Amino acid sequence: MSTADHGARRAALRRLVADHDLDVLLVTDLLNIRYLTGFTGSNAALIVDAADEPGAEDRTLICTDGRYVTQVGEQVPDLRAVIDRSSAGALVRALAQRPGVRVGFESHVVTVDALAAWQDAAPHLTLNRCPRLVEGLREVKDEHEIALLRRACSAADLALALLIERGGLRPGRTEREVGRELEFLMLEHGADGISFETIVAAGANSAIPHHRPTDAVLASGDFVKLDFGATVGGYHSDMTRTYVLESAADWQRDLYDLVLRSQAAGRAALAPGVAVGEVDAAARSVIEDAGYGELFLHGLGHGVGLEIHEAPGIGKAGTGTLLAGAAVTVEPGVYFSGRGGVRIEDTLVVREQEPELLTLTSKDLTIV
Repeated sequence: MSTADHGARRAALRRLVADHDLDVLLVTDLLNIRYLTGFTGSNAALIVDAADEPGAEDRTLICTDGRYVTQVGEQVPDLRAVIDRSSAGALVRALAQRPGVRVGFESHVVTVDALAAWQDAAPHLTLNRCPRLVEGLREVKDEHEIALLRRACSAADLALALLIERGGLRPGRTEREVGRELEFLMLEHGADGISFETIVAAGANSAIPHHRPTDAVLASGDFVKLDFGATVGGYHSDMTRTYVLESAADWQRDLYDLVLRSQAAGRAALAPGVAVGEVDAAARSVIEDAGYGELFLHGLGHGVGLEIHEAPGIGKAGTGTLLAGAAVTVEPGVYFSGRGGVRIEDTLVVREQEPELLTLTSKDLTIV
């Protein structure tokens, strides 16, 4: 990604900062700094100047420590770098030299202790709460981001196909063994890392939405729920598929068909301008009409990108509408405690015509 692209993101942020009647925004969330500059170090802070005039970028500063002198020069050649271990504290002290400057800060990530330290260091500087401005920009992905999401989803698709092709999903193996092999295959086939701890849930454990793999042994007739993802270039994929081992009972076929129809309804509802609550309702109503509404225990989905869970949240209590370019999951589930459950999840991009499906593994009921 070019420095011009990062500069365009900062220009969009400058307009938001100005709209909040502020002169600068102090950015301390490392993912937001990565989004705005490309810097991937573990210690940094950023000042984004709101002025829409020549020289505004000259007053936009990134600060990191001496470990990253070479890295910041390579990754952020278009901004002036300040080298100071205290990073955010150093930028606060620099801002204190600008009388009357109106400073916003990311109050959703700054600790009480950090804020107190800044106020002690610059007692005459007014700091204004300004949460989630950058996250609002991140909700809509550009084509570079979507390309990375496609690659992450492809790595997960390929790994799952290979796991099944090699007989890795079979009676006698443990949940942990399956999870470790799936994670290895993602890393071997294009992933930089895993999105989160892989969920492998067999038999009655499949009724636990976020079950952590154990030494439970897979058995014939089990549902096996796999919820997993890969990262590429910092961007996450998220997919859930539920299989049956060797033979499926009628109740399993019926339950799977119900969740599949719910998931299709949720995907079909994805469109720019649609309220997130309406998307949730489209999928949830299918399950409620079948009499199992109380067994759909979570929201329908969430945004995905530099974080595995980011805006927008898609649930009954969700607010706002979908935006073109948002990357989201659709993941209804029904869970019979002590017996088994099904979840089916895809990652998609909201488009003007129809959503773009990024996770391509078949959702047909598969008996392995």
